[in-house]
Amino acid sequence: MAQGLNTIAKAVGSRLRETRRRPLADYYILIIVIGLLTVIGVTLVASSSMTWSISAGGSAWTTALRQTIMVILGLGAGWLALRVPPGAVRRMALPFLVVSVALLILVLTPLGTGYEQVGSQSWLVLGPLSFQPSEVARIAIAIWGASFLANGEPGTKEFNRRMYWFLGVSLAMCGLIAMEHDTGMAVTFLIVVFAVSVFAGLDGRMVWGTVIAAFGAIVMVSVGGGYRSDRIAVYFDALFGRFDDTSGKAYQSYQGFLSLADGSLTGLGLGQSRAKWFYLPEAKNDFIFAVVGEELGFVGAAVIVGLFATLGVVGFRTAKRCSNMYLSLLAGALTASVVVQAFVNMAYVVGLVPVTGIQLPLISAGGTSAIITLTAMGLLLSCARHEPEAISAMRSYGRPTLDRLVGLPEPSLEGISASKSVRAKAASSASGSRQEARRRPAPSREAGRTRPQRVTPERVNPRRSQARPGAESAQDTASGNRSRRSEGGAGSLNNRSRGQRPAPHRDRRRR
Repeated sequence: MAQGLNTIAKAVGSRLRETRRRPLADYYILIIVIGLLTVIGVTLVASSSMTWSISAGGSAWTTALRQTIMVILGLGAGWLALRVPPGAVRRMALPFLVVSVALLILVLTPLGTGYEQVGSQSWLVLGPLSFQPSEVARIAIAIWGASFLANGEPGTKEFNRRMYWFLGVSLAMCGLIAMEHDTGMAVTFLIVVFAVSVFAGLDGRMVWGTVIAAFGAIVMVSVGGGYRSDRIAVYFDALFGRFDDTSGKAYQSYQGFLSLADGSLTGLGLGQSRAKWFYLPEAKNDFIFAVVGEELGFVGAAVIVGLFATLGVVGFRTAKRCSNMYLSLLAGALTASVVVQAFVNMAYVVGLVPVTGIQLPLISAGGTSAIITLTAMGLLLSCARHEPEAISAMRSYGRPTLDRLVGLPEPSLEGISASKSVRAKAASSASGSRQEARRRPAPSREAGRTRPQRVTPERVNPRRSQARPGAESAQDTASGNRSRRSEGGAGSLNNRSRGQRPAPHRDRRRR
């Protein structure tokens, strides 16, 4: 039986490897993973928000219906991002960044709200529309950073100058987000900035400097007082198993641990959570992963973790396989922004890191987050469609059926800069020519007095010097004939000069 299971495992493994090597494998896997996470997210929001919707004066499905509408709008935005050519998206990078900075400044005016409700002034209300400008800024910095840094060659002064400009603009925008008292979104924004910088070729010393600076900022926050230091204190208390104040600042974390413990292996069942009955304050938002563990158990939580891990692996592989530097940086930044945010959320729910207040992408309730995340996933799918193998396969065999159904055009790389290979070759050739110029000795005066060498057939065509077998004897014979003819000619000239008649030529033809 063990041998049979081993054979089945090998067959399945070979089949998966064969499927993974197909040109459009990344594209299809991303569609499946994003679709599953979206459906699971709407279902879990409906399950965890029933009591909250009823207490707000609506029906049990009010929050779920609103989330469904936002997800539909997000799917439309993702389809638009998938349909627009990457060159057009790149041309809109700078205007998009300027608009996002203006919105971040505008949210600090009296138009910004949310401080009384959630403790952070991060919402902007424009008539019937309310959204978080920091969510827009997260995508804007990824698109502009990928476009801005893709034009430079790593290791050059131009690239370093561009990197300094990118980091300066990013820190200024992060400062605006921090002024909104939204620590979770500031952390997410910095994750995107760090991902773009590392994928673009940030120097190792700068990477370690950034990590040390972030650690120092965490230490300063932990000793500075306020709710941020309270969260870090709660984290260390939970890490060492001290729950002395379960009704105070550690209340939500403690209730999240109880929910995960109640779920056990297979969970209590979908919709059977007890924590959502006002025991867990943020059951539909920040701590929805605790509801996942309670209702679906360890198995359901492992499925969520596996889906996000698959999204990360395939997204980073897409970034690696893209031949264009802009698409590579964009795919890596978008993947990191969603996947790292998801793992940070799940980590603080289970007590591995301090609570940051960021949501679980595609799972937590939130209209702006759903629209922005699905738009980012549309851009990631566009990067997967523009892999070299995918473009070649679509041009040879046509577009997939799904692309024709949703009206997606054939992928094209028009309007984008040179590929990574061309960029790398240009950089290496430039550096090589500079090194060759340094090694080349200066010309001397005697060099100009040398006579030009005689041009021979062997110098014009070196293959003539490589004689075939038997050619040497033929050349000797030909040279001997030429020497005899020259001797004969010389003798006849000598005879003529002496007044003697040259020897008569024998006619071999029969008369």
